[in-house]
Amino acid sequence: MPERDFEKLLVEAVDEALTSLGESSKQAIYFHLDENFSIKKDEIPCKIENFAKAIEKTFGFGAEFLEVLIMKHLCRKVGTAFECHESKDFTFIQYVTAAKRSFEQKSTETTEEIVECGEIELDV
Repeated sequence: MPERDFEKLLVEAVDEALTSLGESSKQAIYFHLDENFSIKKDEIPCKIENFAKAIEKTFGFGAEFLEVLIMKHLCRKVGTAFECHESKDFTFIQYVTAAKRSFEQKSTETTEEIVECGEIELDV
């Protein structure tokens, strides 16, 4: 279940970042992603690499601004600090992967805490 939760948070983060461009622009971008790259809004998490390529093709150098904005929203939702690395070696995909790992780790810790606090101890 945590994976589905993370996917929902990722879609929300993308949506919030695109909303900052204006509602009509956001809708136009979603339409463009669907028509030209076959990526629907709810498919972004499972097509994250294609999404990143589509954003880069669509916005060129401006894609980096949008990717950073998405990551800021995602990190806030996941509850981790966002650090923008100057190194070009750390890509948008790597940020998403790191955020997912952090989210899954926090979800696991929360589950373990709940299990330990219950009357019956379970090995997780």
